[in-house]
Amino acid sequence: MKKNILVLFGGKSPEYGVSLQSAYAVITHMDKERYEPVLTGIDRRGNWHLFTGDPEWIREDTWLREDCTVPVILPLDHDAVHCLTAVKEDSWEMIPVDAAFPVMHGAYGEDGRLQGSLEMAGIPVIGCGMTASAVCMDKLMAHRIAASAGIRTARGVTVYGYNEETEHKAEAVGYPLYVKPLRAGSSYGIHRVSAKEQLRDAVLDALHYDDAVLLEEEIRGTECGCAVLGNRQLMTGVPDRIRLASSWYDYAEKYAPVSSEILCPADFDTEMTQKITAAAKTIYEVLGCKGFARVDLFVTEEGELYFNEVNTIPGFTAHSRFPKMMQAAGIGFGELITILIEEELG
Repeated sequence: MKKNILVLFGGKSPEYGVSLQSAYAVITHMDKERYEPVLTGIDRRGNWHLFTGDPEWIREDTWLREDCTVPVILPLDHDAVHCLTAVKEDSWEMIPVDAAFPVMHGAYGEDGRLQGSLEMAGIPVIGCGMTASAVCMDKLMAHRIAASAGIRTARGVTVYGYNEETEHKAEAVGYPLYVKPLRAGSSYGIHRVSAKEQLRDAVLDALHYDDAVLLEEEIRGTECGCAVLGNRQLMTGVPDRIRLASSWYDYAEKYAPVSSEILCPADFDTEMTQKITAAAKTIYEVLGCKGFARVDLFVTEEGELYFNEVNTIPGFTAHSRFPKMMQAAGIGFGELITILIEEELG
């Protein structure tokens, strides 16, 4: 009997559009002989809609149509039938759900709030749960926990606005530094600041994406990533490396690369590759991750590793870094989706 897999996409985050592309790839690579996708889009206002149309419309962002969507709600009754409730004109329909696959990036989808709701409803979550999602989204908290396990991290402090104290904290961190929204993804609101004169505008822009801002030391080195998969028995993909012509990997370069290139496999020697995979597993475990995540690190010219961040729902198109690292390890996209689902259902 097929399992009903709730695929959640869209959401209130600025990363709404990226979510649609990732969800389309997950849906079209899902094994329809084994799973029945229950497609549920969350619009930019946060309303939930059961979608029964062509998945191509998700990719094109034309999915929100009256003829193929109905409102749905998530009953938060852990001991009842695990389901969605579709709200029709003159009736209610309960749609059983065996597991949920959130394919949503950034706030409201990747930060633990959605995962907490699903856990309250008793629906198994494919990927990280509420606690790990929330911790990994908070860049400074994730760094502090990783540091407790002996992982190097950049110096950083949190500010909540721009004032004289903000300037003093920046001077203590040292220029150049990075200004980042504390809890955001896809490099939204991130600025490299090389002098005090640039600080104010950078902080004010970051505050558009979160009410807390991280001032973080610049780590000079190359950025790499490692895909980690599993709950108890962990496996990793083949690490990649970002080769940059500009100073850093911003939003434009992530989604429309001009001067950057992703090398997968990365051109590290065997010893460094082993260090990267070992560090990625340690970070994944100490932060309480499960299912899957992409761990990003820096490798300095001296060969030291620094933890950057964990993406608990990384990009999931066929061209995204996580699937490419797993493909380099011998796991194709369709097989990867099956493994992720079975890891939770099993």
